[in-house]
Amino acid sequence: MTAATATEIPVVTTARRRRRLLGSLATVAVAGTLAIGSGATFTSSTSNAASTYKAGTLEQTNSKAGSAVFDAENLKPGDTVIGEVTITNSGTLAAGYSLTQVAAVNGFVDPSNLTFSVRDVTAGTTVWSGTFGELTTVELGTWAAGEAHTFELVSQLKPSAGDEEQGMSASLELRWDGIQGEAETFRQ
Repeated sequence: MTAATATEIPVVTTARRRRRLLGSLATVAVAGTLAIGSGATFTSSTSNAASTYKAGTLEQTNSKAGSAVFDAENLKPGDTVIGEVTITNSGTLAAGYSLTQVAAVNGFVDPSNLTFSVRDVTAGTTVWSGTFGELTTVELGTWAAGEAHTFELVSQLKPSAGDEEQGMSASLELRWDGIQGEAETFRQ
């Protein structure tokens, strides 16, 4: 054979075959990945921080808690006894407040000879007035968290009380209540 007529057949080595095969496989893998990742699946996500819930508190303080608002002896006709107490809504919730007479004894021969009244000094109003021992329950209104009211409790032995009232006595126990308001729905 002459050099001009001879056809040379290239010799492919094993290493070359492996490279070609790996190159072909790599091309197919890239093409497959592009086909899968080219919009075949849409995704989206968002998140929120932790939602919280905390109940409020309903508390009150009483400037004379556990003590008598007034305690007087040796009264004579016309004497007046005045005591003050401050009630504070010390919780975090608004509340409807009331004053209730828990127990009372009016041992005077004529009970009307001993009068009693409750004045809300903060609001400037008399919330109850009458005969000692006849108060039942008085609504005092809704107070915001932190709101305080000072009350003046006044008792008087009438100037017209006669000798029959000598040595007579009376006592009174009061309770101050705070009650939560109506349930609400909060949209946020």
